[in-house]
Amino acid sequence: MSSPKTTLGRAPWRAEWFLAISLASCFAFAVAGKALESALTSPLVLAFVLCWLFAAILGSAMSVVRHAEHIAARLGEPYGTLLLTLSVTFIEVVSISAVMLHGENNPTLVRDTLMAVIMIILNGMVGLSLLVGAWKHREQQYNLQGANAYLGVIIPLAVLSLVLPNYTVTTAGPTLSPAQERVLALMTVGLYVVFLAMQTGRHRGYFRMSEKDAVEEHGAAPSGARSLPYHVAMLAFYIVPVVYLAEQLASPVDYVTETLHAPQALSGVVIGLLVATPEAIGAVRAAVANQMQRSVNIFLGSVLSTIGLTVPAMLAVSHWTGHPIVLGVEHANLILLLLSLGVSILTFASGRTNVLQGVVHLLLFVAFLLLLVQG
Repeated sequence: MSSPKTTLGRAPWRAEWFLAISLASCFAFAVAGKALESALTSPLVLAFVLCWLFAAILGSAMSVVRHAEHIAARLGEPYGTLLLTLSVTFIEVVSISAVMLHGENNPTLVRDTLMAVIMIILNGMVGLSLLVGAWKHREQQYNLQGANAYLGVIIPLAVLSLVLPNYTVTTAGPTLSPAQERVLALMTVGLYVVFLAMQTGRHRGYFRMSEKDAVEEHGAAPSGARSLPYHVAMLAFYIVPVVYLAEQLASPVDYVTETLHAPQALSGVVIGLLVATPEAIGAVRAAVANQMQRSVNIFLGSVLSTIGLTVPAMLAVSHWTGHPIVLGVEHANLILLLLSLGVSILTFASGRTNVLQGVVHLLLFVAFLLLLVQG
């Protein structure tokens, strides 16, 4: 039996085994990436490359989230959840940029990704968290003021970014003029900064259940946690492979949508799954552990950062690269987006959650998947 000292010394290397896989994947695509790209015409090679890259990026992203959660335990709320959402938003921006700048121009990619992330989080993640949490604990409580603060920013940002472009007349189609895009970017960043100032300042209590919970949470490290600099360094080490592998993912994704004529929205859904799955796991775990406040902070914070940070970042990328983007959500997805926002208002209006709310959100997520296949 190993001594505690020996076990502790070997634990970090055992816990970080996926970093070797990420780095090995980067090396493999750096050496043989061109050969694999030329062989994508083979269905087996295409499926293999897609699964390989998806698994490598997802595993790295989950490792980023794991280290962010360790840092979160040191910093306490809401700083921990803020770090988590910022890390995932960075991965989202990198992934969208890589696919957007590769192959033929796909002006709807940003819109499709934002729609996918919102549906995955606001319906899939919320529904599953509320369902499993209520199934185990019957009713769960959260701070109503915090949820209202989130929705008070999410709803106007979502409508301004994804609905308003359908009704402007300066430009044709669901697009914005350059001046309107600049104003939208400033508004989203400005509102997000004001929200952060409130969240981390005088109103931080809105995002906790009680001051007692905050004291217990702050400085309480999860099992297996090490020093703060260690987790910060490992978070950075895992993000680097994500950046490189996201660029490699662009080739097979473009091949599927452009050559095989799959729905254009599929690219956005793939990116949405990559960025939302790690946070979804964290939110569900928190709900199972009867920490609904942390779960609420994760999924509503994710939607807010997705709109408040991704939209201005991608507008800037569009301006610098000359790739136009379409933001307006159209047809059935527009109805589904507005319905999801309306149902979320009702869901987070009482300070308590139950099974019925979770089922409703999951059914809306099923409707989104159905529209993806048969729009």
